[in-house]
Amino acid sequence: MIASYNAWMKAGFDFWRLGTEASTVMTMRLARMAAGGPAGTAEAELMVAEKVRAMIELQTKMMTGALGTTPLSSTQATLKHYRRKVAANNKRLSRPG
Repeated sequence: MIASYNAWMKAGFDFWRLGTEASTVMTMRLARMAAGGPAGTAEAELMVAEKVRAMIELQTKMMTGALGTTPLSSTQATLKHYRRKVAANNKRLSRPG
């Protein structure tokens, strides 16, 4: 019981971290798009393409059982999937230029 509770608490904390990391990426993306020009247009197009790709990848994982067989394992795998995507965007958008 305690182990399950701790695992769900960690998942809750991971949700919170995903939210804070995503808000950072959203801010950097909005700044790039607000600047306009070709870079802003490219960022908007990339954002939409990445969201569709991430959703399709996650649906594929779900349909093939790669997310696990329990609610907790599915939650953890989903969080890992999106945190990896957000981290890659954070790294890309943090580079100068």
